[in-house]
Amino acid sequence: MKKITILIPTFNEEEVLPTLMDALKQVTQSIQQYHFEFLFVDDGSSDDTITLLEQFHTENSQVQYVELSRNFGKEIAMLAGFDYADGDAVIIMDADLQHPPEMIPELIHWWEKGYEDVYTARKEKAEKNPFKRLASNAYYTILQSLTSYDVHQGAGDFRLLDRKCVEALKNLRENERNTKGMYAYIGFRKKALEYEESERAAGETKWKFGALLKLAMDGITSYSTVPLRVWSVVGLIISFFSFIFLFVELFKAVVYGSDVAGYPTLIAAIVFLGGIQLISLGAIGEYLARVFIETKNRPAYFVRENSIEKNKDSTERDQEYEK
Repeated sequence: MKKITILIPTFNEEEVLPTLMDALKQVTQSIQQYHFEFLFVDDGSSDDTITLLEQFHTENSQVQYVELSRNFGKEIAMLAGFDYADGDAVIIMDADLQHPPEMIPELIHWWEKGYEDVYTARKEKAEKNPFKRLASNAYYTILQSLTSYDVHQGAGDFRLLDRKCVEALKNLRENERNTKGMYAYIGFRKKALEYEESERAAGETKWKFGALLKLAMDGITSYSTVPLRVWSVVGLIISFFSFIFLFVELFKAVVYGSDVAGYPTLIAAIVFLGGIQLISLGAIGEYLARVFIETKNRPAYFVRENSIEKNKDSTERDQEYEK
């Protein structure tokens, strides 16, 4: 019997967890030919999320949990889940039930057809904020233009990954992660499905504007050096026109004589060139910051407690006692 791990990163989701567990049980109990494991990664919650997970684990052996030592962010929480998941396939989904558990059978169906990364893309709602929709489309367009491999627009973390994909992602150990780009980077045979995103079952979204902006910057700087190279081109173009301007001014000074006119033009040129320099330094700084973080070679996360190791320790103690 094949084993499928359902990986669920959580952060302050105590309100929605009971509803989520009921939905997962209802769906998986109708699929008898697989063994399911529910692996929750608690990303440093400050509410009673971990207490509920411990209770679920006590009541149901299918439920496992990994408690991180602090809040590392969803990207790192997913990495921890990849490290601890041992299923033949891993289904990643959010705890808020915006990812419909009812799609799990369809994900498995296409996996059995030979696809190794069955990903989902949400259908755009007509009432969605036009600014958010425009910003999202622009981001994916820019990201695709900067990378040499396919980045699937609208594709999120709700997907099924074959064991081969999980092992590939485990080998990518950078701390500043953008997993959506990694899915494209590792390749493998992919299948796209569409779904309608539901409203949150309870609680509030943990994604603020600053976190989304950081994730977008990570996506751009993680998979392309174009932002660095473009400033070399901009510098050459500006230098070219600057030399032309210099020769024109020299010619005017020789032919017509020198004057003190052009002060506004001089100020405008200084401000313009200063802005270009600051922007280019900012791009260099983004890459340098990533190098600084990665060269420290620190572990991506620390685990406070996990049910998997506790189970092993308990089994070993029982075996020692029997001896």
